[in-house]
Amino acid sequence: MDSTDLLPVGRRVAYWRGRRKLSQQMLADRLGKSKSWVDKVERGVRSLDKVSTLRDIATALRIDTAVLLGRQAQPLGVTERVEGVERVRAALSSYEVALGRPAGRRPVLSVEALSREVAHAWSTFQHARYLRAVDLVPQLLTDAQRTHVHDPEAGRTLLVEAYRVTASLLTKLGAIDVAWLAVDRAMIAATGDRLSVAAAAVQLGPVLRESAQTRLATSAMLAAAYRIAPPVTENGSPHELSLCGTLLVQAALAASRDGDDRTAVGLIDEAAEMAARVGDGHDHHRTGFGPTAVELARITTMAELGDARQAIARHEKVTTDDGWRWLPAEHRAAYLIDAARVYLHVHDPVNAGRALTAADRIAPAEIRQRPAGQDVLARVAREPLAPTTITDLAAGLGTG
Repeated sequence: MDSTDLLPVGRRVAYWRGRRKLSQQMLADRLGKSKSWVDKVERGVRSLDKVSTLRDIATALRIDTAVLLGRQAQPLGVTERVEGVERVRAALSSYEVALGRPAGRRPVLSVEALSREVAHAWSTFQHARYLRAVDLVPQLLTDAQRTHVHDPEAGRTLLVEAYRVTASLLTKLGAIDVAWLAVDRAMIAATGDRLSVAAAAVQLGPVLRESAQTRLATSAMLAAAYRIAPPVTENGSPHELSLCGTLLVQAALAASRDGDDRTAVGLIDEAAEMAARVGDGHDHHRTGFGPTAVELARITTMAELGDARQAIARHEKVTTDDGWRWLPAEHRAAYLIDAARVYLHVHDPVNAGRALTAADRIAPAEIRQRPAGQDVLARVAREPLAPTTITDLAAGLGTG
């Protein structure tokens, strides 16, 4: 809870008036009131008991009414996110196929039709349309399970993909316990197919890291990576190299969080060799793997290991390269949120704000619907030198 949440509403009016650099007379003019009226409101002499008046003041101060009320309402998007996660949890917990429940009038989808559904769900996620993806996932899970029962061999890969995109979405929305359930289902469904196991493990890495299981994450990612690794890198297919390299990156991120700099650096270097053979502009197995993706991971690990200045120097170069623009919107915006954290670490709220502004332009949901994004936004907005665009965004979302 922010300290302003504990203030009476009049004091909050005074606080935000000060943040907006308005005098009492200037606010009064915007409201069509007298300076004396504003003064009495701020001192608590005059109560604010009309919703319309509260809305007028919030509009004049360029903040959400919920902020003026001390966030008695949840920040924008929280309710939709929570309700969406619960719908996905219900879909994962229904066991419709296992219990033989009727499918209603919806027919079992062909492999081709299900493939289009899966591709649409992944595209929606990678464009950071998270609430829309939440709407798609419950039916996708049911369809994938039914197609798999009807055609076990051809339907297995698509079932794994349905669980993968579900796990990615839930991790993004901060529902790690449900994401773990989805990725566990993916790993079980994939067992016996080394490509599918490696693909499912890509989602396992972030779930383990966010669950503070960093050493387990490193071990699991390395086991999955070397199981899919070609005997000779030069002879590996782009699909194999993309999965293996992504898993090495996941292992490096876990190792850096655990403070193991030698392992993290070595794994990033190994992944970079594979990325050079794959090249940028591809998205094999929905990994986005290539030289730019590895460089972003290198920057993240450098910052995690304490070399923030060097990380920033590399960050400012990589985001001007062509490979940067070829990455999915979700990937770029999520990285920029991490970059904002690095700028905060070196006490540079101005550039932290610029990173968040860029993230909001690329994929607004990364900040407006993702808990991690809202957390960084709130931290930057509290800085005295935070850009006005950031304080306004935080206020509008109820996180400032």
